[in-house]
Amino acid sequence: MELTLWTYEGPPHVGAMRIATSMEGLHYVLHAPQGDTYADLLFTMIERCDRRPPVTYTTFQARDLGGDTADLVKRSIAEAVERFQPEALLVGESCTAELIQDQPGALAAGMDLGIPMVSLELPAYSKKENWGAAETFYQLVRTLLKSQLDLSTKKKRDPKEWRKEKRRPKVNLLGPSLLGFRCRDDIREITTLLGSFGIEVNVTAPLGARPLDLQRLPEGDLNLCLYPEIAAPLCNWLERNFGMVTVRTVPIGVGDTQAFIQEICNLLGLQAPPISTIQQASRMPWYSQSVDSTYLTGKRVFIFGDATHAISAARVASRELGFQVVGLGSYCRELAREVRSAAKELGLEALITDNYLIVEQAMADAAPELVLGTQMERHSAKRLGIPCAVISAPIHVQDVPARHSPQMGWEGASVIFDSWVHPLMMGLEEHLIGMFRHDFEFIDGHLSHLEGAASPEKKTQVINLTKSELSNNAEQLIWNSSGELELSRIPFFVRGKVRRNTESFARERGITEISDETLYEAKAHFNR
Repeated sequence: MELTLWTYEGPPHVGAMRIATSMEGLHYVLHAPQGDTYADLLFTMIERCDRRPPVTYTTFQARDLGGDTADLVKRSIAEAVERFQPEALLVGESCTAELIQDQPGALAAGMDLGIPMVSLELPAYSKKENWGAAETFYQLVRTLLKSQLDLSTKKKRDPKEWRKEKRRPKVNLLGPSLLGFRCRDDIREITTLLGSFGIEVNVTAPLGARPLDLQRLPEGDLNLCLYPEIAAPLCNWLERNFGMVTVRTVPIGVGDTQAFIQEICNLLGLQAPPISTIQQASRMPWYSQSVDSTYLTGKRVFIFGDATHAISAARVASRELGFQVVGLGSYCRELAREVRSAAKELGLEALITDNYLIVEQAMADAAPELVLGTQMERHSAKRLGIPCAVISAPIHVQDVPARHSPQMGWEGASVIFDSWVHPLMMGLEEHLIGMFRHDFEFIDGHLSHLEGAASPEKKTQVINLTKSELSNNAEQLIWNSSGELELSRIPFFVRGKVRRNTESFARERGITEISDETLYEAKAHFNR
């Protein structure tokens, strides 16, 4: 563990809370001190849930450590079962309680609760939130399917069995959870998409599912692994023990949505739609082929997030929008191999780290024109003066819109088109306003919303602050008035890179005062 201002993932017990809060009829007894109850706010404030998480905390205090905290655990478990009457119970401990070694799961196992109980052993000092969520989901399903496992033949099943049984094909949607990125909207979009081909959803889990629903998972013809960070371990287990086929294509973007539909139809023996229907299903292909899109061709983009969304974003950016991906990374170490493989296809070395400062430095070094990342990359990009769109958890409340705003399917492709293209277009607008700010028509009241109608003097202060942050040893160099004026005419989203290159050029040649001529010479030098 390390002390940090920001973190991409919480401890693994927060992942277990995500599963418990995403489901119905499930309760989580967490052996933890009173301070660990902060996690409730993640769901009530960020996800804007209308109820607090179904979690009972033992909330031991310092004075309890001198006595028998095991009695406190057993009492909390008994009271939770009596009060909430859950269909299944999760029992675990937080990172602080792990040091006490009360083993709450073992205590619960000896209490004869009369309901399925899952003892969670989540190593808080070596694993993190997504792993904790995936492990909790896997252990819960494994416990609930224990009786069916003994009857399973473990032979690979034919997804076309639905024809012999004279029913509609059914699939399981696995992985969506609270605190994920647009999971609620994605499930609605994918359910509608599958329904258009006559495919029913057997179970969606964990989001909205009950323990009894999880017992129906083997009734599905296919498992759709929509969020590998949460569902991959379970899909692998169902494949090994129940012979269920898994579709691992994630339908983000036009190309992968088409591949997703094609794969499902082939496995189920259905007629896949013609590719031409894509033109009518999403607005992204239309824009990519329009004259307006030429402004975006070759734009440099830096991508960082969870593995699923980062990999999909890289494909959409490079294949569908014509961007140049100059950086790709993820904080998900469990899926680092997949991220490295995607980066290798783009001629890049993947950045695998959970240190936001390393990500910010890599972002500055890559000098992109657009950043696609988490809420932390949004803050970093703001400091660097680069447009940014959030594509992945961790998120803040503004990334959980009340409106329907998916990332998957045809509608998701249109949402991506809007959220990625608009920051670049507004960047162009801001640059034009900056170029003509001295024109009599562009008085304070005509500045764009990005400026906040600030005065030119205030804008100069902001620009100078950004310059000082981005410059290396800038105090040794002096920008004269002609150099400053020419630099201000450069679009703000590449201004930092131009400034760094010019100062590097000047230092190499012993120039101490940078003029507009120096900037021109540096530009010619780096364009060779």
